[in-house]
Amino acid sequence: MENTEKSKKNRPILTFLDRYLNVSEAKVTYLTRVTPIDRILAKTFLPLLPKRVTPNRITQFRLVSIPFVLYFFIAHYFLVGTILFLFSAFSDALDGALARTTNQVTTWGTLYDPIADKLLVGLTALVLVSQYLGWNLALTICFIEILLISSAYFRYKGRVTPAKTIAKMKMILQCVGIIFLLFFILFGTPWLLIAARLTLYLSVIFALLTLFVFRSI
Repeated sequence: MENTEKSKKNRPILTFLDRYLNVSEAKVTYLTRVTPIDRILAKTFLPLLPKRVTPNRITQFRLVSIPFVLYFFIAHYFLVGTILFLFSAFSDALDGALARTTNQVTTWGTLYDPIADKLLVGLTALVLVSQYLGWNLALTICFIEILLISSAYFRYKGRVTPAKTIAKMKMILQCVGIIFLLFFILFGTPWLLIAARLTLYLSVIFALLTLFVFRSI
């Protein structure tokens, strides 16, 4: 009985999800499991953050940064846009690691963190990938991201599946591909454009696996 009470006390606050989305105890445990990357960040970058910074505030920063990132790219301020994009993309790793390692997982963060990622990648792809790598690839990335956002509800249904790792791999590949593209724009090195195209095509494969195999964002 004492162990049960202790487990409930240490469990993250996910009441809305438990009540309305039928999230099982096993799934909550899975979504809040600390990963090896979380541990690395906890020893390197997380100690540099001010104590008042919460995971949700980092997610909010990413959401607020998206219009500025798009503006700088549309206005061809690529250096400033690239720096802001790098900060925004890296914040995706920070908020999740901070939430899981300090037991600050919340309903809001669980829902809006992946949505912020998809908006950042999808809209950036619409602006840059369409211009330098073609509309077909840009629209494919955006279309899959829209499908993933619309299927977010189903992430909390059914049995637990190992979708977190592959979804993160998809996000990493997308960000790396866009970074290759941004460096090509900044420095004009031809192989960077090839690397960007190949990496983004690979990210599409991972996105399809995330959508159709694991049914999770």
